[in-house]
Amino acid sequence: MIITGKYPNLRLRRNRKTDWIRRLTEESNLSVNDLILPIFIVDGKNKKQTIKNLPGVYRYSVDMLTQILDKAVKNKIPMISLFPYTKLKLKNHSGSEALNDDNLICKALRFIKKKYKNEIGIMCDVALDPYTSHGHDGIFKKNKILNDETIEILIKQSLLQAEMGCDVLAPSDMMDGRIGKIRKSLDKNNFENVQLLSYAVKYASSFYGPFRNAVGSSKNLKGDKKTYQMDYKNSLEAIREVTLDIKEGADMVMVKPGMPYLDVISLIKENFKIPVLAYQVSGEYSLIMNGIKKKIIDEKSIMESLIAFKRAGSSAIVTYFADKIIKYL
Repeated sequence: MIITGKYPNLRLRRNRKTDWIRRLTEESNLSVNDLILPIFIVDGKNKKQTIKNLPGVYRYSVDMLTQILDKAVKNKIPMISLFPYTKLKLKNHSGSEALNDDNLICKALRFIKKKYKNEIGIMCDVALDPYTSHGHDGIFKKNKILNDETIEILIKQSLLQAEMGCDVLAPSDMMDGRIGKIRKSLDKNNFENVQLLSYAVKYASSFYGPFRNAVGSSKNLKGDKKTYQMDYKNSLEAIREVTLDIKEGADMVMVKPGMPYLDVISLIKENFKIPVLAYQVSGEYSLIMNGIKKKIIDEKSIMESLIAFKRAGSSAIVTYFADKIIKYL
């Protein structure tokens, strides 16, 4: 039982009366150490492309990555997350481009590791949706996603990315059992120090639209992803997902999307002693940016949204604001 006292002996406003006392008593804070910056890669040279419904976010050709990485390293952002925009002609039913050692992600990994060494961490998405002609995260047959067949490809994709220098592999596909099989394969091939960040709690959400434009999968997607991504009406199911992935060897877990699922972030943090990351997804970012553009809200709303993740228990946040909010930190 918490005894708080009574008015007028206790006036809670006393701890809010000045800036310095508010800073002394604040419960949650945000620093650059909490940020992960997503970056989209496009084929070609000297390219910096705008992305529909993602204002201020671009696709970069590999040779142009220094534009964004120099700034990220200077500002001491701990990690970036790479996503490819794959040409339509390279996509097929099995997503075989994911296993090409000269695909966009592999080219970017080699470039970044050569130029920046270990000045910044690199996280790579492990999933097939950027590479498949049907837009799903796995092998799609007779309107079903084949779980076990997909995992065999994800293992090969993980090994390739680890070989190219990826620091943190992030399976976002939501196939059952893939964390254990990927971990076993990594250890067997002397990649025991490569970390696994499992998208353990990934919902079948309506907030992913701009991201799917960014990686070029929105027009390809056949149907929806409700058979393998989580039902947004459920929260206790998230505990089961995280329990399994921790047992299989996950070093960290992700909750995605972020703000509509702050309760789930808190639930996972309270139940597990493991780093819990959150993804402030493209739809969330776009809503805030459009609100700022139309002067419905102001730029301070960005910090408010990110602090919400920390208050809920996030260890770190994947956010498109990562390189835009340094001035507030």
